[in-house]
Amino acid sequence: MTAAGTHQLRQREFVHLADIKPRSNTFIAWERRRHRQAHWLVECIAEFMGVFFYVYAGVGSTASYLLSNVAQLTGLGSLFQIGVAYAFGILFALVVCAPTSGGHFNPAITIAFTLLKRCTPKKAVRYIIAQILGAYVACLLIYVQWKDLIDEATAVLASEGKLDAVMFTSNGPAGVFALYLTPGVSHGRVFLNEFVCDFVIGLVIWSCLDPTNFSAPPVAAPWIVAFVYAVVVWGYSPVGVATNAARDVGSRLMALTIWGMDAGGGSYAAITALTNIPATLLAVAFYEFILADSSRVVTPAHADFLAGHLAHEEHSQGVIRGHSTSPSFDEKAQEQTIERV
Repeated sequence: MTAAGTHQLRQREFVHLADIKPRSNTFIAWERRRHRQAHWLVECIAEFMGVFFYVYAGVGSTASYLLSNVAQLTGLGSLFQIGVAYAFGILFALVVCAPTSGGHFNPAITIAFTLLKRCTPKKAVRYIIAQILGAYVACLLIYVQWKDLIDEATAVLASEGKLDAVMFTSNGPAGVFALYLTPGVSHGRVFLNEFVCDFVIGLVIWSCLDPTNFSAPPVAAPWIVAFVYAVVVWGYSPVGVATNAARDVGSRLMALTIWGMDAGGGSYAAITALTNIPATLLAVAFYEFILADSSRVVTPAHADFLAGHLAHEEHSQGVIRGHSTSPSFDEKAQEQTIERV
């Protein structure tokens, strides 16, 4: 029985992939083990790959822009291209990996879910480690793929006597990966820039997670999130903006691996690594207390989305709807699934 004022997700028949496309016994055995024993590993791999997509696209585009400028080449990139690349990287991450892990791809989002009891502390630690590793590996691969041009740009700066002054700045080869303070910009201004941008991103993300938001159905949410990142890159990256602690810490560790402690970034590194977290948490609190309203109705698209997740959860655990041993199973499963989503 449901309490007064609450409603069940509407019942409907779902067709599972296994119903129309039977898999081999090997895959069936693996899926059974994955659902019951290795689900945490699969989810962490999805978080790793999601951040990998995002960083590989965005930092790769940044490499073509910055290195071509240093090497005095033309036509290899632009700020607009970088924004588009980050947007599509985020879009690919959400489309490919979010169905498996929930699509956090950002330590601040993971921490927010943990504080709201929608993610366990153990899972949060695993996710954050996986996210940072995804950025780290992406940057290492980009370095290897672009090494010839990185060496050429380094040689050009050395021949001009500018290598020591430029190497670990936003315009130097190391600046492709790790973030460095833009010359002439104060720490206070760059903190404000980072905080406001991260707050705006967090607000848009949380609005897309609101199942009562008719303007952001599940199919459109990846595009909306991708566009807000692009807007931030286009408008505010020249001042200096990280937007994601995993992207910043992972790329910083990669720079330290290649160039040593000189690539540390000083006190600015703390701003880029940490500001995203309180800004995002403030955005979540602002949305939940000011903009959200539990009296609104869940949209039909979100109802189908949530019901689909519930059906997947039941199917993966071998539960047949209507034959649960506990009369309250459906209610509890729905509540837990909505929390995870």
